[in-house]
Amino acid sequence: MPQLNKLRTALPGGPGGNPAPPSSSRLRTALTVFFALDGFIFAGWVVRIPAIKHQTGASAATLGLALLGVSAGAVITMMLTGRLCDRFGSHTVTVVCGVLLPLSIALPAQTHSALSLGLVLLVFGAAYGGMNVAMNSAAVDLVNALRRPVMPSFHAAFSLGGMVGAGLGGLVAGGLSPSAHLLILTGFGLLVTAFAGPVLLRHTVAKPAPEAAAGSEGPKRLGGRARRVVLLFGMIALCTAYGEGALADWGALHLEQDLHAHPGIAAAGYSLFALAMTAGRLTGTALLERLGQTRTLVAGGGTAAAGMLLGALAPTTWLALLGFAITGLGLANIFPVAVSRAGELAGPGGVAAASTLGYGGMLLGPPAIGFLTDWFSLPAALTTVTLLAAAAAALGYAARNVSHTVTSE
Repeated sequence: MPQLNKLRTALPGGPGGNPAPPSSSRLRTALTVFFALDGFIFAGWVVRIPAIKHQTGASAATLGLALLGVSAGAVITMMLTGRLCDRFGSHTVTVVCGVLLPLSIALPAQTHSALSLGLVLLVFGAAYGGMNVAMNSAAVDLVNALRRPVMPSFHAAFSLGGMVGAGLGGLVAGGLSPSAHLLILTGFGLLVTAFAGPVLLRHTVAKPAPEAAAGSEGPKRLGGRARRVVLLFGMIALCTAYGEGALADWGALHLEQDLHAHPGIAAAGYSLFALAMTAGRLTGTALLERLGQTRTLVAGGGTAAAGMLLGALAPTTWLALLGFAITGLGLANIFPVAVSRAGELAGPGGVAAASTLGYGGMLLGPPAIGFLTDWFSLPAALTTVTLLAAAAAALGYAARNVSHTVTSE
């Protein structure tokens, strides 16, 4: 598979060299801005779900079906984005999606039925899915060029953007209509893309040094065992992203509907969750160096399982908020680790496979929560996050030696 971004200049990154020359520093900053913008806009949509649910008159089940529009649009786009990045470059695709995503966020507030909501969410999901695959492809190239494990910092920017977006959304939830709020996000997103986009379009990512890239020319031929291992890490990503998607779309509703929290406090629930994830990801590199990948996966999955059990079943708002924060800390680094391990084993194809599975979990989880809520209750439905976080911990432990076996084949 050819590089997603062709070389124009060589960025020194070897031992003893400057690991971050000015062009790579600007590129990293611009890419970080796009990750933050993605989280900010997504959170803006998340905190207005209760109001749009009321506006459309949707039940929990029909809202779940409408949310499936996000999933369908994203999954379809994710399958195509890799080819688009191959042809036009991941930087170009990121910038295009940086225009489409803010434009699409204004659409849900203009709907008045579950059907129309689902249709416009197809568009929003398509832009969101394309943005995430393109950004992660660009980030993988940059991480390889810098030869530093900085991937958690990009995901921290996404979480920070989500925290700020949810916090601001909570502040304006009581006094600003969803339509006005989301239109403001459209203008802001377009402005950010206009400033950060040219940096991505001007700069490309250098290849690793020849010794680091040895044996990486052309696509890797994967045996059956290697494909199964990539799938394993993809399932770990799916299990944890399911929890992030569930809390994003249903956390505020749980606090407001089941625990009778004020709309502003309910919106702050996702902000607190995103803050915890941001803190966990900002310390992710140090944590990985101290504990190693296996213990990070197992400890993170166990912590998230315990936190979500508290968040779903707590009898008071404040205990539920504490549970959300613990869940965020636990989930913080599992997705980046899983995607990175898949990439180490199978190159860009492994990253694409694990990312698609992971984001599929984030986007398919909310509709599943909606159906389970109608059959049981929202707190009971949210306990599925606990089950899948525990499953991620078990899968992470099972994968402790498997990658070495594949490498030695």
